[in-house]
Amino acid sequence: MDLGEEILTKAVGGDQAAFAAIVRHHKSMVYSIAYHFLHESWQAEEVAQDVFLQLFQNLKKIVSSAHLTFWLRRVTSHRCIDWNRRQSLRPRVSLEELPEPVAPEERNDPLMIRRLWQLVSNLPERSRLIITLRYQEGLQLAEIAEILDIPLNTVKSHLQRSLAKLQEQLTSMEKLPV
Repeated sequence: MDLGEEILTKAVGGDQAAFAAIVRHHKSMVYSIAYHFLHESWQAEEVAQDVFLQLFQNLKKIVSSAHLTFWLRRVTSHRCIDWNRRQSLRPRVSLEELPEPVAPEERNDPLMIRRLWQLVSNLPERSRLIITLRYQEGLQLAEIAEILDIPLNTVKSHLQRSLAKLQEQLTSMEKLPV
């Protein structure tokens, strides 16, 4: 659903209510990207606040609703990487302490889904972000390449290697005796 160019124009002109409408419209997308990358609700909230503060400071540079969505995804992705790098000694959380997923999952096996996201969280930063943008946000590979400012073939190779690694780890997990 498109927010509308009129609201964007008002926000750029200084209308605080219009800016609040932009934040309300896009906050779940920004939070979702951050949460699925960082796996901590409080960290995702911090990143989202930072992203919207940065949006407020750069609002005059946004030219359309489509550009706004692209800009938010790109800045959120970069803020997640920055946050992760600053948290060099990030504590590990056991499966019992993990919060419920933000969005309802379509699969019927919640334990497998949790295990899969745990395996995804062990991937390198860029691969983890590509997996999140592709499968959580449903973006096409070309969109991911544009957001991350990397070649399309790099996105494809990261995705292919990551999926192969995840499949291998899940397969080896299934072979373990119960």
